[in-house]
Amino acid sequence: MQSSENTTQISEALEVATKAGYILLENGAEISRVEETMNRIAKYFGVDSGNYFVLSNGIFATGNSRKLKNKNPNSQSEQFADVKYIPIRGSRLDKVVEINQLSRDIEAGKYTIETAEKKLEEINKIPPVKGWFQILSSGIGSGFFCSIFGGGLQDCLVSTIAGLILWIFVLKISGTHISKLFGNMVGSIIATSVCIVSIKLGLGVSLGHTIIGAVIPLVPGVAFTIGIRDIVGEDYLAGTTRLVDASVVFFGIAMGVAVTLIGFSKFLGGLEL
Repeated sequence: MQSSENTTQISEALEVATKAGYILLENGAEISRVEETMNRIAKYFGVDSGNYFVLSNGIFATGNSRKLKNKNPNSQSEQFADVKYIPIRGSRLDKVVEINQLSRDIEAGKYTIETAEKKLEEINKIPPVKGWFQILSSGIGSGFFCSIFGGGLQDCLVSTIAGLILWIFVLKISGTHISKLFGNMVGSIIATSVCIVSIKLGLGVSLGHTIIGAVIPLVPGVAFTIGIRDIVGEDYLAGTTRLVDASVVFFGIAMGVAVTLIGFSKFLGGLEL
């Protein structure tokens, strides 16, 4: 009976640790952060010896305990293993921050296994930023980046409009209905087309600056940076996977811009960047 209870405790402890790692990895955390958080949670709940093999899209966790927290110290060693597949998605740093805080609160004794599980469910269900705010942020970000790269006031206005239209497409179509590569390609085609038409209508001055600002919301800066951090931290496989995934997005953006420029150039008899 004692052995069965111990096994259940190990299972629950590892499940909580793995769930926390799942949320972190799914939302853009680096490998070292995931492993550290899982180890911190599992140790507090009594898993004396845990091993966590974390990839960019998977978690393998094993552990055993000779004495579980607040249990009989003479209980036999029990072992358990858990495996989770995590699809590569975008970044939700608000969830990463919440999990980091939760792991520290667990170490401080503020949570039991049951309450930690409930808190993890709450964190996982945190809704994304409202669509209108994402669209507005995309437009404002595009305008400011256009300014940073040397665009004038008119160019910034064009980039803002393109950024707004681009993110409407991302929210309504690209994010749910088409592949990442094709979605980024079409998104950059839309943004570039808006810039070209606006310039031809006299709303902007520099086509190059407006396009740079317009496509910035598509650039996977967080994923690319975390990929580099993983490689620096000697997680070569995970880091390479993230960099390849980011490179696919870069390729889609570049192809979309190039195809649009070539198409409009032939149609309009040349474009001046």
